[in-house]
Amino acid sequence: MNNFKAEILSEPELLFAYGQKSIDPKDGLGLFGPYDLQSSSQPRTLSCAVIGTKEGIEMFSSFYSRITNAVISQKSIESSKGYYLWTPFPGFEVITGARLPQTPAFKREISFEDLESCSRINDAYTRVSNVVKIFVDEIEKLSKRDEKIDVVICVVPEIVFMNCRIKSNVQNGIGDKPSRKDIEFNKAGQLDLFKTVNFDDYNYSLDFRRQIKAKSMKFKIPIQIIRETSLALKDDFEKWKERDLTPLSDRAWNISTTLYYKSGGKPWKLASAREGVCYLGMSFRRSDNNMNSRTACCAAQMFLDSGDGIVFLGEYGPWYSPEDKEFHLSRDAARKLIAGALNTYENQEGIKLKELFIHSHSSINEEEFAGFCDGAPDDVKVIGIRIRKNNNIKLYRTGEYPVLRGTYIELTPKSSLLWASGFKTRLGTYDGHSIPIPLKIDIQHGDANIYDVTKDIFALTKLNYNTCKLGESYPVTIKFSDAIGEILVDNPKTENPCPNFKFYI
Repeated sequence: MNNFKAEILSEPELLFAYGQKSIDPKDGLGLFGPYDLQSSSQPRTLSCAVIGTKEGIEMFSSFYSRITNAVISQKSIESSKGYYLWTPFPGFEVITGARLPQTPAFKREISFEDLESCSRINDAYTRVSNVVKIFVDEIEKLSKRDEKIDVVICVVPEIVFMNCRIKSNVQNGIGDKPSRKDIEFNKAGQLDLFKTVNFDDYNYSLDFRRQIKAKSMKFKIPIQIIRETSLALKDDFEKWKERDLTPLSDRAWNISTTLYYKSGGKPWKLASAREGVCYLGMSFRRSDNNMNSRTACCAAQMFLDSGDGIVFLGEYGPWYSPEDKEFHLSRDAARKLIAGALNTYENQEGIKLKELFIHSHSSINEEEFAGFCDGAPDDVKVIGIRIRKNNNIKLYRTGEYPVLRGTYIELTPKSSLLWASGFKTRLGTYDGHSIPIPLKIDIQHGDANIYDVTKDIFALTKLNYNTCKLGESYPVTIKFSDAIGEILVDNPKTENPCPNFKFYI
C-alpha cells in the first residue's frame, strides 16, 4: 500500500416523492413522503393481520395505534446528538402518505400454552415444526378470506425465540439438535419405541424464522416476524430491559418502513440508479453439515434500478471444495442461474437489461464467469465482483470517533477498500460498537472502473427497507444473500417460492 488514492465518498442520495432527494431516509420520508407517493400503485390504506397470543396481540395493537401519531424519544430530547441518532417519528401517515387504521384488520389468537408445550419438545426438528405449524395454520386461514390482506404480522413470545433457533437448548434442559447419526437412524426406520417421528420435519430448517418464511410462501402474503419484547411502548420498560431495545421512535421508523414496503409501497430508491442496470448477489450454502460433503446450492438475488429485488434459486451440485473451502459453479450451472434470473427479470420488469454486476463473497473463477456470460444476452455487459470484509486492515484517526463512513482507498485499478461503517457526519456520531472494518472490493472479471463500482456498492448499503437507517456496513446484495440462501436451501421442500424480495426479509 505504498501508492494509493484515498478520499471520502459523499453519502449517496435517495429519491423520494416529487423527485426530491435526501441522504437520510428519515429526512426524505418526513419532508417529502415515499418515492411512490404520486403513483397509482401506491398503497392508500394498509390492511394488516396479526397472529399472536392474547398478550402479543394486545401489545401489537397498542404499538400499531401508537405509531399513527408522532413519537419523540426521551433520548432525542436529552442531547443534540441523540436528536439526530434517535430522530423523532412524525407518524405513519406523515411518512408514507398511506392510512393506517387504528386497529389491525384481522386478529388471530393462538394459545400460549400450546406454543409453550410445542417449544419444549425434546426433538429439535419436531419442536420447531410444531411451533411453525401453529402460525402457518392461521396464515392459511387468513389467505382464504375474500378481503385483501397486505401483510401478516406474527408476534412471537420470547420462549419461541429462545427455543426455536439453530443452537437452542430448550429451557427445561432436555436436548436440542439431534446428531446426524440420530437423524439417519430415524430415517432408516429404526425408531425409538416411545417416539413417533415425522420424517418430513427433517427436511426443514431448525430456525423458526427461516422455516415459517418457507412454509408460508405458498399463500402469497408477506409476513413480518416481531418479538413481543420489540413492541414495548416505554423506553425504560423494566420487564425487558435486558434486551437493550432502541428507543420507541427508532422502532416506529423501522417497523413502519417495512410494513409499508411489504404492503407494496416503495419508500425510496437510489438517486444514482441507472435504467437497465442490475446488481446480482450470490450466496452458496451446503445442503448438510457434513464437512466433507461437496453438495451445495446457489441462491441469487437481483436488485433492480427501481429498488425492487428478485430472488432465484439455482441447482444443487458438487459446488463446494473441502480442500479449498470455496464454492464454484460449473459453467453450465452458472449459465442456467443467470438465464433463470434474467428470465424472471424480463417477466417482472419488461425493461431491456444493459449491465449486470455480479457480487459474491466467494471468488469467481474463469469457468463460472464464462457461464454467466453464456446466460446473458450478447449485448449485456457482465462484471464479476468479489466483496468481503478485510479484518486485517484497521484505520484510525485522531479524536474520540473512528474513521468516517465512506472512506475510500483505491489500491489498484481493479481493487479498493471501502469503510461503509464509521462516523456518520449527518448523525454527528458513530452508531456502531466496534472498530469499523472495511470492505475489500475486487473486480475479478469484466471491464469496469473501480471508483464507479465502489460508489455503486456504497449506494447499495442504503437499500434495506427492513430498517430505516442512513446506511449499513454491507450492500444489500451481500447482506441478504445469505438470508435468502438460508430460507430456500435449508428448506428444500419450499412450495412455489416467490421471486419477490419482500417475502424473504
